[in-house]
Amino acid sequence: MKLSRICMMLFLVAACTAGAAETLRPAWSPGRYGTIRDGILRIAVPPGPDQSAMNCSEAEIDLAPYRGKGVFTFSIRLRADGVSKPRRNWNGVKFMFRFRDKSGGEFYRNVSGLAGTFDWRESHFIASVPETAAEGALMLGLQDSSGTVEFDLNTLKIKPLFPKPESNYRIDYPERIAKTPPLRGVMSPTRSITEDDLAVLQKWGANLVRYQICRNWGKSGTEQDLAEYDSWLNGKLDHLERLLTLAPKYGLRFVIDLHTPPGGRDAGKNLVMFSDKKYADHFVEVWRRIAGRFKGNPSVWAYDLVNEPVQNGPARYDYWNIQRMAAEAVRRIDPDTPIMIESNEWDSPSAFAYLPPLEMDNVIYQVHMYAPSSYTHQGIGNKWGVQGATRLIAYPGTVDGRVYDREQLKNDLKPVRDFQTKYGARIFVGEFSAVYYAPGAARYIDDLISIFEEYGWDWSYHAFRESHFWSVEYTGSAAKPVRAGFDTDRKKVLLKYFRLNGGE
Repeated sequence: MKLSRICMMLFLVAACTAGAAETLRPAWSPGRYGTIRDGILRIAVPPGPDQSAMNCSEAEIDLAPYRGKGVFTFSIRLRADGVSKPRRNWNGVKFMFRFRDKSGGEFYRNVSGLAGTFDWRESHFIASVPETAAEGALMLGLQDSSGTVEFDLNTLKIKPLFPKPESNYRIDYPERIAKTPPLRGVMSPTRSITEDDLAVLQKWGANLVRYQICRNWGKSGTEQDLAEYDSWLNGKLDHLERLLTLAPKYGLRFVIDLHTPPGGRDAGKNLVMFSDKKYADHFVEVWRRIAGRFKGNPSVWAYDLVNEPVQNGPARYDYWNIQRMAAEAVRRIDPDTPIMIESNEWDSPSAFAYLPPLEMDNVIYQVHMYAPSSYTHQGIGNKWGVQGATRLIAYPGTVDGRVYDREQLKNDLKPVRDFQTKYGARIFVGEFSAVYYAPGAARYIDDLISIFEEYGWDWSYHAFRESHFWSVEYTGSAAKPVRAGFDTDRKKVLLKYFRLNGGE
């Protein structure tokens, strides 16, 4: 590591986080239920059929100052009175940024989970504006809700959060890592994986397992009792240690994935450790323990520090620095095992556009690929229940106003490819999938893996014998999953590419 360059990187992040906000004063169209007086926009929607619509005031904004400049926090003060709970979490009180790109696709970033009655508060979300963004607008109001909401238009601001990185650091890898061919495998289920599972994976031809240390997925307010958390974690690590003694027999290597970190997530899905020192310190301590326990184990391919970080506003420890802190702690104990870093926004490809590399060698960068999510996650409810998926979206085809095929998937992955070529990074696709009933799912998975292979990326399919939604061993309709007694077309795709592992 070059500490002076690290300090400069930290300075850039801090300077951006603390930079001056730009107050916006666009021309607002109040809409059917809106009025504006003394800088206060008031939207009052009565109960009835109209409440299911998007009842918003709208204003166009000039995107020129933001295109390709990193990620920004959009914020405004608002209050609500009697806003009814919407059917979907992302509706209710609406504070949203919408933009179109040059190909005609439409994209949205917005707050979520706002309903009921509350006094003046600041609400915010983050968004980046790609170079291809053609036009943009802000929307304030209600969707799928009745009630009253007020916005203080004088407090509407856009503030830089993460800058576009300036680093020219080139990542170096030891010969053992650099000469390892691409690894191909699966993500483990959340249940305890068994030796029988390892035997199946060997038969399939996989050589990598992303071992997820996970519980309470999708919940908030968990992992607060650190003594209880440690007891659970130690049990998972004990199980992993037993598996690692079997790994050579089955030709498998493991990525240790801390899927559930101390502190868990808040209601906005941010990791609590970003803002609470107690949990941040414990996160670093957890990785000290893991590194001390598994240092030198040849069956451990890498340490995956945190799964799918989400930071949608300023925080005491941002998503990048908290991983840096853990990485430096690991390196003081284990100088040899690769470390994995994930990007912001659920480890999305687009967040690689503002992801700076650590000033550290032997670091692998992980991405998750579920784009377009309207296709890959169609029909899945918030509690893993099917929401009447009667009109299914097909691939290839038009999704969210954009034609999706292999070339479009490459376009979505371009920020990751650019990161790879600029910094010399080894890339690992830790998760990718599509629900079993999505028309064209096998073609989608095949197209993705063919891109990974073209770029020389490691990959693990999500997931092996976890939820039936993602299992390649299920078929049937959205409402009636069936365990297949044959190799599904999606499984055949995996087996085809696993054969490339050969005698590695």
